[in-house]
Amino acid sequence: MTTQTDQAEITGLVDRFFRALDAREFTPGWADGFLTPDARMETPLGTSEGAAAVRATEEALGRYDRTQHLASGVIADTDERADGAAGTARASWNALMVHVHHDATLFQVGGVFEAELTRTGDGWRFARTAVRAVWTQGRPPARVARTPARQPSAPQVG
Repeated sequence: MTTQTDQAEITGLVDRFFRALDAREFTPGWADGFLTPDARMETPLGTSEGAAAVRATEEALGRYDRTQHLASGVIADTDERADGAAGTARASWNALMVHVHHDATLFQVGGVFEAELTRTGDGWRFARTAVRAVWTQGRPPARVARTPARQPSAPQVG
C-alpha cells in the first residue's frame, strides 16, 4: 500500500530529476541522488544501463541549447517486500527543447514517463525509467526514433 509519504517522496524525486536535467549541472555523481547504480533508462534515443545511462542522458541533452521538462499527475504505487520496498511511478510528461546546431527552432515532445523504484538507505531511487513519446511537434534531433506509447488508444502524430 502506498502511503502519503511514499507518494510525496516519489513525486518529489520525479520533479527533482526533471529539474536536474534542465539545470545540467552534471558534476561527478550528480545522478546518485536519482538512480540506482545499475539503473536502466529507456528513451526515444535508445536504452542504456548504469554509468552508460548517465552518459547517454548527458549526451542527449547536449543536443539542445535549452530544455524544460514537465511532469504532472504522478501516480506512485509501492510494495513492501522482504528485501526492502519497491515501487512504480507513472506520469504525463512534456519537454520543450531548443536545438543547438540547427536554426534554434523549438522541438516539443509529450508522452508518458514510467519508472520502477527501489527504496535505499538514502530514499527512493529509480531502478528503471522509460520515456514513451506519444506526440511530437517540430523537428527532432538526429537519431530520434519514435516509440509507441504502451496505451494502444494513445494518438500518434506523424
